This record gives sequence, C-alpha cells and structure tokens, in this order.
Amino acid sequence: MALSRLERAQIWLLKAVMGVFFTLFRFLSSRKPDGRRLPPVSNPLLAVSATQLARKIRRREVSSVEVVQAYIDRIQEVNPLLNAMVKDRFAAALQEAAQVDKLIEEETGGEEVLEDRLPLLGVPLSVKEAFALQGMPYTTGVVSRRGVTATVDSPAVALLKRAGAIPLGVTNTSELCMWLESHNHLYGITNNPYDLERIPGGSSGGEGSILGGAGSVIGVGSDIGGSIRMPCFFNGIFGHKTTPGVVSNENQYPPCSGTQEDYLSTGPMCRYAEDLVPMLKIMAGQNAEKLSLNTKVDLKKVRFFTIPDDGGTPLTSPVTNELREIQRQVVQRLEADIGVKVEEVQFPGLQYSFQIWDTYMALPDKDGKLPQPFAELMGEPGRPEWPVWELLKWMVGKSDHTMAAIGLGIMEMSHGSKPPDPFAIEQKEKLQKEVEELLGTDGVLLYPSHPKVAPKHHHPLFRPFDFSYTGIFNTLGLPATQCPLGLSDEGLPLGVQVVAGKMHDRLPLAVALYLEEAFGGWRDPGAN
Repeated sequence: MALSRLERAQIWLLKAVMGVFFTLFRFLSSRKPDGRRLPPVSNPLLAVSATQLARKIRRREVSSVEVVQAYIDRIQEVNPLLNAMVKDRFAAALQEAAQVDKLIEEETGGEEVLEDRLPLLGVPLSVKEAFALQGMPYTTGVVSRRGVTATVDSPAVALLKRAGAIPLGVTNTSELCMWLESHNHLYGITNNPYDLERIPGGSSGGEGSILGGAGSVIGVGSDIGGSIRMPCFFNGIFGHKTTPGVVSNENQYPPCSGTQEDYLSTGPMCRYAEDLVPMLKIMAGQNAEKLSLNTKVDLKKVRFFTIPDDGGTPLTSPVTNELREIQRQVVQRLEADIGVKVEEVQFPGLQYSFQIWDTYMALPDKDGKLPQPFAELMGEPGRPEWPVWELLKWMVGKSDHTMAAIGLGIMEMSHGSKPPDPFAIEQKEKLQKEVEELLGTDGVLLYPSHPKVAPKHHHPLFRPFDFSYTGIFNTLGLPATQCPLGLSDEGLPLGVQVVAGKMHDRLPLAVALYLEEAFGGWRDPGAN
C-alpha cells in the first residue's frame, strides 16, 4: 500500500530533524586524539603466513601450542586498544593445539599426508561473530540477542576447522551487519589498528582490525555490500569477495531473505596473499573445483583495465588524490614489470551504483516474498522495533540501537511499498552486459576499494553511500580481491580492488600475489 500524504510529510520532517541532529552529533562526538598506538610486533611467529606456519608445525620446527600462545599474547596486548575480539576461547584453543602437537608426534605417514589431509593443521583462526561458531556468541551486536550462542558451526567455519585451523574467538561487527562501522550497543566500538580514532570498516570490521593488528593471521568474513573488502582496505590486509554461490552462506545471522542470497559472499580475510587460495579451496568445499584454483595464471596473458572513479555523483565522495595516484602506480608497475597494456575505461552506469544496489537488495524472491524488514531484525527474538521511537530514545541515551541501525530502519520506512525502480534495473542490466563483455574469461579490472582512506569514527553517517564502490560488484555478482598498497602520508592503508568475471576468482587472486611483492603487502601498524 502506498504511503499517505500525511505519512510522507512525517517522514520528510523526520529526515529534516535527523539532518540537524546528525550535524549536532558530529560536533559532540568529536574528540582529541589521545596519542595511543599499537605496540610493534615482537614475536617473529606473528610475521609468518598461515601457509608457512602450517608447514613449520608439520615439520616440528615450532609447536602449535607455541603459535597459538603467541597469538593469544598478541590479542591480550592489542585488544584493549582495538576492541576487535569480543569473546575468546583461549583455553579451548590451547587444548586443541596440544592435541595437534600430539597428533603430529604420533603421525607415521609423513608431512605430505598431513598437508593433504589437514592443510591448516595447528594454525590460529579468528571468526566474524555473525558466523555460527559452536559455543560462542551469535548476536551480531543486537542487545535483544544477548546470551544467544551458536549450537553448530557454519559450513565455512566447519571446513576450516576440519582442515586443522584452531579458532581463537569471535570478532565484532556492525549492528546486524548492515553498516560500514563496527559499532553496536552490545560490544561497543572497534578501532582501526593504524589510528585508534578511525574506523576499521564493517561489517567484518572486528576481523579486519584484529588481522591488521597482527592478532590473527587468517579470518572469516562475509560481504553483501563490501563487508570484506572495506575492512580489508581500511586495515591494510587482503580479502576476497568470492563469486556468489561458491562458498556456503548458511548459519550466518541475519539470514538472507528476498534475493539477498544472490549477492552475499563468504570469503577469506588474511594478512598474506599466499593464504587466499588455500583458504578459498577449503571454504568452498566441493565447489572449489568450479574455480580451477589449481590452474596457474600467467599474468602476461591477462587483459588489464583500470577505472579511476565512478564518474562523479553527489551521493559519493570524490576519490582522493592519494588513492588515484596509488592506482596509477599500480598501472605503471604492471606495464613495466609484466609488459602488459592497462587500458583505462569508464562505465556511465557506475554513477548509479547505490541506486542499483539499493533496488536489488529489496527485490522479492522467486515466490514473491520480500526481504525481512530491518525493524523486525532489530527486535528479534522479540517484537519488531519502531525506528522513530528508537530515535527519540537515542536522543536521551536510552536506545539499545546505534544511530546507523535506526537510520536504516527509518530509510526503510520511507521506501514504503514502492515498486522496484525500473531505471535502476535498466542501468544494472546494461552495466552487467558491458562489464562482462569487457572482462570475458581473461580480464581484470582495477577499481578503488573506497573513495577515501579510513574515516574517523562516526563520519560515515554523513557520507553513507561511499560503500557503493564495493557494493556494485555484489549486485553484478563478480569476484573481487582487495589488495593493500602501502600507507598514506598519514600512515593509513592504501589499496585497490581487483575484479574479474564470474567464476574466474583465480585471476584477481593471482594479481594479489603480484601486488604484495610489488608494494610490500601488510605493514605492521606498530612499526609505522
């Protein structure tokens, strides 16, 4: 049913009030930096990839207990500053590491047998709290879900555990995983390891923060609008948004509804590029064969394209000069080192990235069932929340919800029951055809992961659509790898996302290995 004139007027007035209130909020939330920084990495085990750690453990060059303890020590050192890991399982992890060491001691089949059967044996792992990890909190920061624990493992987590990885704990998210800052009223706000006054991104921001701060080496994230790539960009690490449908999205909260399953991707997050493919092979299970990840990629035979920005739109921030420059440097290095020609292209449809994403997230499924209203999710397992009432409560410090969640609920109200935007659908179909024809089976595209480096806390409230630089590739269903490219003059991570055609995930993953070698990969935030 369409909104009445009175309802439209109420919503318009509410938006005007929120605009004024956001301005006041920005003024009141500003704070002076306290100068605290993360300590540098001191244990050399923390500067080794998961692949190499597993090899060292299998060869008994180091014990799993030593590795797990090293990461526990690091988490205890940095998490008071980051608030990234919201619940640990350190005692259980040490017991599991001791069992790993005993298994290796008793193994008679040799290192090759262990590598084939348990490729991540004894390696620590962190998990986004939105994924079910048996016995651990499973709330996505919703106060009404306090006390909810997972009774099973999500498939991706189960496969990593079956490969020998040892979970250390679960990490913070944005409330209900629908915002680009990891902040909720159950666990609080998570900080960026390179600057504690800045955001780590969302919704996999706790994962990005603990990985970037060297409190973990590999992690599990999910991405429906950039929730892997933005945190990886802001925290200077690698992350891969897989082709949808390759890695199971089951046992995540909130669950998909409408057509959202078509745009959500579960994927790996890590500090070292060489861990991306092994993790994806494990997480994809039997579907890994569809990606031909064992096929060697010759970058000289890959066609490269670059797009410097979305073409300019009032909804998104302009791409900063430092990010334009680092992307130009990537182009120059590719042409000089590999001998390829990188062609600059532009698609007018990218100007409508947010409208496209917003339209497709709200589409009904094949049976005509619409996505679950956000206000219902805000109140589960109880009654739906009324976002306007929550806004009034928030103004006096009484709401259990963040401003981002309340704002999303109000925006959903303003949509009402309006039909899908035909212009956005037309633009998406046109853009889909243009991009797929350009990339084919052997092309990759360089595109900014975000128009600016990690913003200060709460600032995304005033530029809420910048995530569309990543969100558009969810709607298009394309795989994309975020790659770190060193640090800005302010000491904040730079990066770029590398996009390929559907099911050709191996191409951007191969480019990630090259870019790590060319630009140095992850940098210790305590050493900068």
